[in-house]
Amino acid sequence: MNNQPTLLILAAGMGSRYGGLKQIDPVGPHDERILDYSLYDAIRAGFQKIVFVIRRSFEEAVRNAIGSKLERIVETVYAYQELDSCLNGFPLPSDRQKPWGTGHAILVAQDIINQPFAVINADDYYGPNAYRIMKRHLDLTAKNLNSEYAMVGYVLHNTLSEHGNVSRGVCQYNSDLYLSEIVERTGLSVQGGRIVFTNEEGMEQALTGDEIVSMNLWGFTPDIFGHLQWQFALFLRKEGHKQKSEFYIPSVVNNLVQSGQKRVRILQTTDRWFGVTYQEDRRFVQSSIRKLIQEKVYPENLWKDLFGQF
Repeated sequence: MNNQPTLLILAAGMGSRYGGLKQIDPVGPHDERILDYSLYDAIRAGFQKIVFVIRRSFEEAVRNAIGSKLERIVETVYAYQELDSCLNGFPLPSDRQKPWGTGHAILVAQDIINQPFAVINADDYYGPNAYRIMKRHLDLTAKNLNSEYAMVGYVLHNTLSEHGNVSRGVCQYNSDLYLSEIVERTGLSVQGGRIVFTNEEGMEQALTGDEIVSMNLWGFTPDIFGHLQWQFALFLRKEGHKQKSEFYIPSVVNNLVQSGQKRVRILQTTDRWFGVTYQEDRRFVQSSIRKLIQEKVYPENLWKDLFGQF
């Protein structure tokens, strides 16, 4: 069995017209998308198997846009997140249109992945260091030297948008940087140089900006699929009838950590995370990419450089 770590990309929310959503608009000088930079960083870090979680309705579009290029470099596989995937007899509500969430997206890849693996969102930029530190962790896992999960932790002020409110999972952890809980903070924004959010009582509360937050870059062993199965079944019984309920991976991880079933190591990075939460963010993303190119983090022509090296 090939035990080399895999990269799982959650891309089922990208829409039927691949490249048509603002989150994956071209941002590089040769029409590169954020996802292209993520793939570049992951391959350079040593990931040699890529699994895309998509919908069958736009498989051809994804293959034409990026899969056909990627297949020349690394093993490329597709898993399919449909509304009726992995329900195991639970009746699909007739009015259900919203996907079941990130936990469900990972679960649909259970028959494809038998190796330690990392998980990313397709439309988020994580930075090259994030892939390097995650790959090192997963390499130890692959050698049976480590069965812990991992999460790349970002400094809060390196993840915020200047153009509106966002939600962030703020991490609580012990002195050894093991996760104890992820607390979702909603309505986060920068106001007058302060970072504030709305607490459970509806009151405004400040953060320092130095907090470690999760941006959904996870490292798992294949046993996560068993945990996902039973937690998803429980979720369906409790929440499956609600039209907009979602099964989120941070909730799964919280349950495993707090029950003592798994430990999750926080891998810290000072890289800046960015995505296109608001349309106005796109200009910032483009300028950030230009700066990274000037700093020689990336070549001017990403795909040309990648094919030249691999």
